[in-house]
Amino acid sequence: MTNLAQNLAVSAARDGDAPALRLGDTVVSYAQLDVAGARVAGLLRDHGVQPGDRVGIMLPNVPQFAAAYYGILRAGAVVVPMNVLLKAREVAFYLGDSQAKLVLAWHGFAEDATAGAAAAGTECLLVTPGEFEALLGDTSPQDQIVERDPSDTAVILYTSGTTGSPKGAELSHANLIRNAEVATDLLTLTSSDVVLGALPLFHSFGQTCGLNAAVAAGACLALVPRFDPQAALEMIHRHRVTIFEGVPTMYVALLAHPERARFNVDSLRLCASGGAALPVEVLRAFEAEFGCILLEGYGLSETSPVVSFNHADRERKAGSIGTPVEGVEMALRDVENGIGEIVIRGHNIMKGYWGRPDATAEVIDAAGWFHSGDLARMDEDGYFFIVDRKKDMIIRGGYNVYPREIEELLYEHPAVREAAVIGIPHAELGEEVCAAIALKDGATATAGELREHVKTQAAAYKYPRHVWIVDELPKSPTGKILKRAVEAPADLVM
Repeated sequence: MTNLAQNLAVSAARDGDAPALRLGDTVVSYAQLDVAGARVAGLLRDHGVQPGDRVGIMLPNVPQFAAAYYGILRAGAVVVPMNVLLKAREVAFYLGDSQAKLVLAWHGFAEDATAGAAAAGTECLLVTPGEFEALLGDTSPQDQIVERDPSDTAVILYTSGTTGSPKGAELSHANLIRNAEVATDLLTLTSSDVVLGALPLFHSFGQTCGLNAAVAAGACLALVPRFDPQAALEMIHRHRVTIFEGVPTMYVALLAHPERARFNVDSLRLCASGGAALPVEVLRAFEAEFGCILLEGYGLSETSPVVSFNHADRERKAGSIGTPVEGVEMALRDVENGIGEIVIRGHNIMKGYWGRPDATAEVIDAAGWFHSGDLARMDEDGYFFIVDRKKDMIIRGGYNVYPREIEELLYEHPAVREAAVIGIPHAELGEEVCAAIALKDGATATAGELREHVKTQAAAYKYPRHVWIVDELPKSPTGKILKRAVEAPADLVM
């Protein structure tokens, strides 16, 4: 049987009473989660969803996400995870591009979800606590798990380079099953572990290393709908959390919390960081303060996501993303002064970008190497160290922001001649989204107007908090805007 949903069925059969999910005082056992997944599959069946059809999930970190995720997979359909902060325009793109038949959306984001679904011609089912469970209770479950080929697509994760619209990375059942196994081994997860689920489940890191790895191991995933250092510390203290997974900004926030000393965190045995480079001083301070091992890794949506990791039982090098995980190869290409582009090959590489063979051919070569766009160096022991990104992507508080998308929105404003969206270092968020703009001759617009123009059309984490107007943007001899030469105003306060 090949289907990622089988992991849930196996854990439920092994110990159905064991806690699978925890949210506040609510505990969902493995047996309950498996039944909920079967009823979601039945609900999809009743709405005409067939194996291979795409189904969107626009849900926060709540138990319903896991039920929907495994229910869609159980039905043989393809999960399209979506950020709950997306605006109607973005929802319409994701659903339209993936040709989703249906989307399950959280009631708190109903306005943008329903408007976007209507524009895409996709059926939208709102998930309201209580009402959704009543609906599932009236639905006959689909007990069987639909058999899939290992190469069949399980999940389409949308990502975006620095050009054009977001692209859907097609991850197969084999990709995700193997990557969950890798994550389980790296974290030495067992059924007695409690994993803090503070990473968004719609993102590859939280989905594979949090949800799928915990379910494969029969561990408990303690959910945090929205990361807050106080809430996270309370969860660790109250529920004896053993594994914490986060992005660097989360570790910075936990370290900076003024009352951290009053929380008992001695249950923590292992922490994992990814999504952006972890400052060495943060790693050292966190390990000293929290008394546990913090391992840094590296991955991308296109790689399921885990590519490399530091290992608890081997030498760890501060600032390194470690060595390739089992079954994965890493190398550097076009090396200059010891720095080259990371290329990756192995069981974790996506099938390709959904409906974008040209874009796929640009990143996966004939020998099967995926070109990451990230620059790194490798030491004599085979440890990799990220140096910079070839891409211009901004990581704000753990969320990826793609400048080109925001620039496109700015260019839609009638007064804008040229725009450059850049990331500027920020003590708490890692980077802040900023924009330098040159106006058309004779046109007038304030920085506030331009900021609001983007704010109404993009998710809250994407719009530029700081906008300044310039006479000209710096350019190369060929006329290309040089983002690295864009300077922030001297009086800019972050």
